[in-house]
Amino acid sequence: MRQYMEEIKKRKDLIVYLIQSGLKAEHRNSYLGYFWWLLDPLLGVVVYYFLISVILDRGGENFAVFLVIGLVSWRWTSTVINSSAKSILRYSSIINQVYLPKAIFPVTGTFSQMVNFSFGLVIVALFLVIFGVIPGWQAIYLPIIIIVQLVFLLAISLFLAYVSVFIRDIENLLTHVVRILFYSSPIIWEGGRLPEEYQWVVDINPIAHLVNSYRDVLMYQVSPNFLALSIILAASALFVFSFLYYYSKNEYKIIKAL
Repeated sequence: MRQYMEEIKKRKDLIVYLIQSGLKAEHRNSYLGYFWWLLDPLLGVVVYYFLISVILDRGGENFAVFLVIGLVSWRWTSTVINSSAKSILRYSSIINQVYLPKAIFPVTGTFSQMVNFSFGLVIVALFLVIFGVIPGWQAIYLPIIIIVQLVFLLAISLFLAYVSVFIRDIENLLTHVVRILFYSSPIIWEGGRLPEEYQWVVDINPIAHLVNSYRDVLMYQVSPNFLALSIILAASALFVFSFLYYYSKNEYKIIKAL
């Protein structure tokens, strides 16, 4: 395990290159290019605001701010889930020619999407200013929430990247899994609106706790649920360590499968 981590550290330049190339490749052939990092979450807010607030006449005060925080934090999660399945398969030609720690690929993909998420925070800040929502001192907890989500997504990415090498159908299933996660998490609706018998869906959903934590510190001026965040962080860190250990012992299986 220690030798495997040393191998990853030796590839620092490659990790930086993969993060940069991942960012460039995402909108390489589009006319607006990197502007999509700002435009994509903005368009999502417009669509759901029109559907829920205008057509269905629901929402409430500062619903646009509520939406943008949920959609921006969700976008990081969904893009990591969708891209993780291809993170190793995409570089199969390189892997078959040169030895590289395979965990590098899902890890760099997660960090690339974190950069995209940072641009989404610009849209969140813009909405906070426009609607006059001023975060309290609790905003100092924002980096902690981001770190918790990062570790959580690293665990998901490492798992999906490995499994997808052997079960190629995972990629097709993820479309439906992501849709289920979206509607079972309080992205466009408030968690307290569920009937009591279904409240457990939110209680055990780490994505729900992460989204609610962002809203707590940016919108509601209250401290996040530290117990929930601590559990997510501890469990995710344990899974990340376990997956890295498993990668270090079973990488030869990936090469055979490719």
